[in-house]
Amino acid sequence: MNKDQLNEMCGSLSPLSIDKEQDGDTMKSAEAVSSPPVKPLLDEPRLTATIDTGYLELCSVSCIGEDQVWTCGRKKIMKLFNLQGKLLTSIQTESGYTPQDIAVTRAGDLIFTDDKTVNLYKNKQLQTVITLQGWEPLNVCSTSNDDLLVTMISDDYKQYKIIRYSDYIEKQSIQFDDQGRPLYSSDYDDKYICENRNLDICVADREARAVVVVKLSGKLRFRYTGHPSDTKQPFNPAGIATDSQSRILSSDCDNDRIHILDQDGQFLRYIQNCQLDCPRGLCVDIRDNLFVAERDTAQVKKIQYL
Repeated sequence: MNKDQLNEMCGSLSPLSIDKEQDGDTMKSAEAVSSPPVKPLLDEPRLTATIDTGYLELCSVSCIGEDQVWTCGRKKIMKLFNLQGKLLTSIQTESGYTPQDIAVTRAGDLIFTDDKTVNLYKNKQLQTVITLQGWEPLNVCSTSNDDLLVTMISDDYKQYKIIRYSDYIEKQSIQFDDQGRPLYSSDYDDKYICENRNLDICVADREARAVVVVKLSGKLRFRYTGHPSDTKQPFNPAGIATDSQSRILSSDCDNDRIHILDQDGQFLRYIQNCQLDCPRGLCVDIRDNLFVAERDTAQVKKIQYL
């Protein structure tokens, strides 16, 4: 049969519309996982902007595009700044409690966790999109396909897990390894979370002093517990982000530096000469600039490292 006639009668499928299953993980099409232009690491990263947020203690930062950042600290107020440090808008939690964490969706809307809820700030309207029972949400990230990954702890502080939500409906739970052991420590401390470009889920587990990386399926890939040169203070991963090169960046609060790893957990180098002071939350913008939330100075620092 003529191929054109066959296509006209039956239609055709583009290879780009087909997902392939491999080891239980959905793999993106060849085009989706094609390598971006290589951006080598700078020998000397550069501090290019500093934003004073006015918090007593700063916890998280999340980028909108390349010129705006949302921030949250130990107050019930979340603030949006431009790179010149101008306050553009601020909102506060309806509960009156301090938000646990913030994230920005692909559309540029703000997501934050608060008490027993996950909330969305969109078109200047605030709404609760997820309400939990028996668990408290801690940290949150928005994935490449607009799912939400939420870290949470049980009310008795004995269990810890990650839940994936699609359209605010629970889709996946990640809690144990293949031997039934907990993947993450059970404590109330922050466990910042992000998705890597290869769909790995990366968590900075402070209590365990480790970066824990699992596949899309939830299967453990590796744990990174610091570099042998961490002799002054043990590795204290207090924030995490990934870039377009699938590199993993984790802040090391006690040692005032950032660890850069490849996607397989191999140490590449530090960022440590940019006047960093107790770095916590991290985010990377669309041009691979790094934004660092400093806990004690309450400053956001923009760093060019590629």
